[in-house]
Amino acid sequence: MQRLAFEGEMTIYHAAEQKARLLAFLDSGDELEIDLAAVDEIDTTGLQLLIMAKQQARRGGKRLGFVLHSPAVIELFELANLVNFFDDPLVLSHRPDRA
Repeated sequence: MQRLAFEGEMTIYHAAEQKARLLAFLDSGDELEIDLAAVDEIDTTGLQLLIMAKQQARRGGKRLGFVLHSPAVIELFELANLVNFFDDPLVLSHRPDRA
């Protein structure tokens, strides 16, 4: 199982670099995981990259899962009503207590 981790922002400002990383990663094996635990900000461009990766993997007959979703990622998946599209168990990596 190959694993790729993203951290920080998955936004339009980093899209070109992140797209290149995702496409290279999709060529690295047939059993793939993307760790989203350290993603603290994601916009619709970041979401589009994740959708593209999932679709590319499906077309290529690869298994791609997203793991350890950060609160920001879960919030956007839910807002966009795409939880079922990604079909991954939503497990929070860490949710700090809010006072």
